[in-house]
Amino acid sequence: MRDKKSDHVAKRLKINGIVQGVGFRPFIFQLAVGNRLCGKIENTADGVSIFVEGTPENIESFCQTIPVKKPPIAQITHMFISDAPVKGYSNFSIGSSKGHQKLKSTLISPDVSICDDCLSELFNPANRRFHYPFINCTNCGPRYTIIEHIPYDRPYTSMKHFQMCPECQEEYDDPLDRRFHAQPNACFRCGPMVSLHTDKGEKVETGNPIQKTIELLKAGKIIAIKGLGGFHLAVDAENNNAVANLRRKKYREEKPLALMAHDIEKLKEFAELNAEEEKVLLSPARPIAIVKKRRRSSIAKLVAPGNQYLGVMLPYTPLHYLLLSHYFLALVMTSGNKSEEPISINNQDAFQKLGTIADFFLIHNRDIYLRSDDSIVRVANQTTLQIRRSRGYVPVPIFLGSKTEEVLACGAELKNTICLTRGNQAFLSQHIGDMENPSTEAFFIKTITHMQQVLDIHPDVIAHDLHPDYLSTAYAAAQKNKQKIGVQHHHAHIVSCMAENKIQEPVIGLAFDGTGYGTDGTIWGGEVLLVDPGKFDRIAHLSYVPMPGSTAAIREPWRMGISYLLDSFGEAFREFNLPMFQAIDDQKINTITQMVAGRINAPMTSSLGRLFDGIAAIAGLRYRVSFEGQAAMEMEMTADGSIEEFYEYSWQEGTPFQINVKPIVQGVVRDVINHISQPVICGKFHNTLIHLFTELSEVIRKTTGLNRIVLSGGVFQNQILLKGFSRSLSGKGFEVLSHSMVPCNDGGISLGQAIIASARIGDQQHVD
Repeated sequence: MRDKKSDHVAKRLKINGIVQGVGFRPFIFQLAVGNRLCGKIENTADGVSIFVEGTPENIESFCQTIPVKKPPIAQITHMFISDAPVKGYSNFSIGSSKGHQKLKSTLISPDVSICDDCLSELFNPANRRFHYPFINCTNCGPRYTIIEHIPYDRPYTSMKHFQMCPECQEEYDDPLDRRFHAQPNACFRCGPMVSLHTDKGEKVETGNPIQKTIELLKAGKIIAIKGLGGFHLAVDAENNNAVANLRRKKYREEKPLALMAHDIEKLKEFAELNAEEEKVLLSPARPIAIVKKRRRSSIAKLVAPGNQYLGVMLPYTPLHYLLLSHYFLALVMTSGNKSEEPISINNQDAFQKLGTIADFFLIHNRDIYLRSDDSIVRVANQTTLQIRRSRGYVPVPIFLGSKTEEVLACGAELKNTICLTRGNQAFLSQHIGDMENPSTEAFFIKTITHMQQVLDIHPDVIAHDLHPDYLSTAYAAAQKNKQKIGVQHHHAHIVSCMAENKIQEPVIGLAFDGTGYGTDGTIWGGEVLLVDPGKFDRIAHLSYVPMPGSTAAIREPWRMGISYLLDSFGEAFREFNLPMFQAIDDQKINTITQMVAGRINAPMTSSLGRLFDGIAAIAGLRYRVSFEGQAAMEMEMTADGSIEEFYEYSWQEGTPFQINVKPIVQGVVRDVINHISQPVICGKFHNTLIHLFTELSEVIRKTTGLNRIVLSGGVFQNQILLKGFSRSLSGKGFEVLSHSMVPCNDGGISLGQAIIASARIGDQQHVD
């Protein structure tokens, strides 16, 4: 609104998003002063409120510059601009926070890698924070992992134990300083410190714990290093003996170990990187990226044995840079935990649990309130795909296409995450892990409590998996005065992908994974569904076969091989000269045959993941696995991409369609007997799936009229299938949707559960 006495006008701006604790108010202050504007900025319950007055031209320049020049880790979700009366301010000021007690809906920044300014100061001998391992500012450093509750102010973080020295306090209070209201602000005089300890927890007296750690790593020692979201176990990645020792002590046979290198140029010495992979590696989130391994490098072979890919990342804390600078090509930085347990975050807990693995501990005295594993991504078709969404991305919400009810979703049994919804936002937790032991269950419960507290979301509705024996299901059942909604696993997979793509209309869903409890009590995983958010119909699925030994069949794919051979040939399978029969004892084969025939501890499954296992065993590729999905991963890596042939397939029409796997298995056996190479067999198998489900989708389109297909489930981590399905289905005129922001594996299940539960509540209210 224009001031009658001058040419000045006034505007009020309301900005929502991640705009607190990220240097946004100092940025606005400087931008306003630079544009000769008066007024003020304040933190509010859901973002910031800005009042400015000045010439129309200067205000327009101010408003247009905000989204373009905002601080690097700020995220603007909405910016509302309205006219306001001129008040006659004489300057621009930063006001105090207000409204926090009424509504705590401000978005919280994830933990962010060290910024270029702090990195420059870290290695500047003239700077007072030279080599200080906890240097940070409003553009970088810890956030989510140190928050106890909101508002995000120092007294409510783990920095409350460290009183700032006068110099740090002066920076903290100065609106023109980039450490203005940087809650973790600290230095050598007043902040956290590192110390080195033996495997018994005894302090090692040394003037420079970091330099001593470098010497120990060079000597081949295993060091447990306390980081941003938990402990890592580190060794020199070029030291074969050290890597072998780490694998032996951690009981980690073959699963690839993550690597951290100082910079992109170092990474390129052992990894092939494209521009998009470099971009994501250098992003503030600093995830682990799955990239192609160079054929020749000095990295120990045991880092990723038999694997064409490596998981690599760049340093994201000052401590990482101090450890890696000029001393190592790379460090193995694997999760600091015992097998299948959550990573350690507490010093004493780490001494107790990791003391049998690590030779020494490099720890610090800044508490981690909530653990957060490294995120894992993979780039495909110029798009970054989340495999494990955790540190660097959480708790940024997934923005939905419509408003939802407030729901707590408990997630899946494996790769568990939880999800809270409010309005058009879904807050996925960090990676919690496999809910198969008490320590993970305790972490699951703590995460629920912590997220409800820091987000101020306290739902009356809980969504959970249908499986009656899951710990997450038991948790939901134990909650009093809550509405519980059971959600089928594969329905949740498809809806999670619909949610991140803001789709609410019915779709054809291809849900492919290893395990999911079906509505008929069997194990699903090769499903074609007709889906809308509130309900689904099972249109087609792979034919059922027994899964001998239940979960033992996952660890030993040869069991599934026997099951598929029996299904396809009966007892005549014994006549074939297959490599599997030389590798597996006859007595064991007889036992499994009896289990299948008598349905003894052999639940029925329609899982595509188990079909991958069976084919891998029949082809002689893998009989036992040491980590989930290993057989399927090796089939993907082995497949010859130039092959265009595929095996015969068929289905029986009905409700639902039954996809007959016998012709596929018979074709594979024929090729093995005829000494066709494994790359050809694997290539043909992948092609078969693409041809089969493309043709079946066309049949379904004719009867349903649906042209939109959603791909979800852990099988779509397979890049041959993801790219192949997308290309083949698009070529037939389908609109194909897949994941990018949310994992296609079980890490995304909780999002789907929450949206389905919300839709069902809405349907009930509509009926009422």
